[in-house]
Amino acid sequence: MPQNTYWMCFSDHPGFRNESHSGRIRSLIRSISHCRHTLTSATGRGMFAWILTAFALASPASAQMGGGGMGGGGGAQAPSAIEKPRFRDHIHTHAGMAFRRESGDSIVGSVRIIGNKSVSSADIFTELQTRKGRFYDSETVLTDVRRLNDMGSFDQVTFEVKPLTSRGPQESLGAPDSVAANTPNVEVTFYVHERPMVSKVIFHGNRALNDREIAGRVGVTVGDPLSEFSVESGRRRLVDYYQEEGFNQAAVSATIAGQDFGSGQTPAMDASLVPPGTVIFRINEGPKERIADIQVEGSTIVTEARLKKIISSRGPMAGFMSYLGNTADLKKIDQDVDSLSAYYHSLGFLTATVGRRIEYDESGKWVTVVFVVKEGPRFRIGDMQIVGNEFITEESLRARLELKEGDMFDGTIMRRDVGELVYGYGELGFIYAEVKPKTIMRDENGVADIVYEITEGDRWKVGRIMVNIDGEPHLMRETTMLNLVDMREGDWIDRKTLELSRRRIERSQLLETNPAIAATPDIKVIPRKDMLR
Repeated sequence: MPQNTYWMCFSDHPGFRNESHSGRIRSLIRSISHCRHTLTSATGRGMFAWILTAFALASPASAQMGGGGMGGGGGAQAPSAIEKPRFRDHIHTHAGMAFRRESGDSIVGSVRIIGNKSVSSADIFTELQTRKGRFYDSETVLTDVRRLNDMGSFDQVTFEVKPLTSRGPQESLGAPDSVAANTPNVEVTFYVHERPMVSKVIFHGNRALNDREIAGRVGVTVGDPLSEFSVESGRRRLVDYYQEEGFNQAAVSATIAGQDFGSGQTPAMDASLVPPGTVIFRINEGPKERIADIQVEGSTIVTEARLKKIISSRGPMAGFMSYLGNTADLKKIDQDVDSLSAYYHSLGFLTATVGRRIEYDESGKWVTVVFVVKEGPRFRIGDMQIVGNEFITEESLRARLELKEGDMFDGTIMRRDVGELVYGYGELGFIYAEVKPKTIMRDENGVADIVYEITEGDRWKVGRIMVNIDGEPHLMRETTMLNLVDMREGDWIDRKTLELSRRRIERSQLLETNPAIAATPDIKVIPRKDMLR
């Protein structure tokens, strides 16, 4: 319904121009009631709300003009009708195509798609920039071929261009009619070959886990391009999922059906009895394994209770909670082996080894996990060397170290010493300094040397401090953010001060810190070559 129709309902009411101001208002309300039935049938409740809004905006205008504001010909001016764009402009806007050429040797008289079966021609045409009535452009056609390949539904896309011997009345969207009449027409044909598609996914043999649970893990759904690689990847993900759930003996095989469905039979698990493109996952779950007990053998310096707190695997709880949190996940158990090895190495047992043994009960559903530890000797620190330092003397660096020559090796303290050296360089402007410790075991038993390799990098000063606030920056002054940063232009960059300022900004509650809504506030250091030492 055109926009000027709304105003006709108001102005053409009988006797409207000869009434007083209050009478006109009453007549206007009656007009709304008179027009409501007609407008509701065409536009619904939203259109009536628009009329009330227009009335509310029109009333003050007439009140400012006294009693005869809307009398005679001095009433409010009706808005002009919406002018629709020409079709040749509308088709470019709707299809999202940009004007690239205004002249050419030939005009596209026809565009055809050959070879598509599952993918509709309408979906393919939405990806094409080559359209009927436009000038032919070979670069545009090659771009269309790439766009069709990017759809992922075709494994081969080619095209053919041939002249049209006869043509009817054509409209060129990029040239005048006189030019289009004298320009030859061509026919562009795109030949596509569709990839085989997944028509159905069948899971056979699963009992503990339903189809909905495992379908989300497989990642193979109906309508996806069918390939052996995707099916094999889905099979491996399904095996991993079963092992995470405690089915460590689960076996999964995958089959792709290639023959037609048998007459009058239900889809059995034989690949010859299901439609082509069907993916069948045959599953042998096996028993769900749970941890009955966790034991540690060979540990002398650390108690078993302390080691159980380091690992992530858990045994059964007391009472009715014996089935909670004790799923036997072999990957998690292997990670626990690595965690115990790293823990012993940090204590100075640099040659310690940790293994694991799985013992099943008679039912095959409960397992006992035994971690076997071979500690070996505990190492002492022999020599300590610092290499790579140029700006800071070795004496000042050694003064920051907690580990000394002759102490028992401790990986936790060594990591703290590395942090002290990094922060020591960071206080002087070497914010990109790196310290890598190396442990060298001597031939003699129980002695190891530590070498700290330092890469100082360049020394940096604070140049310009710029504040960039997204969202509504006018609601916050830059000085508010600068007051939270304890750095000034021209000072050497202090790494510790930089991190403290970053945490101060995050805890200020002035900016959004939820990464799901916006990027978390941060201080970014952008190096400049003219600020090198």
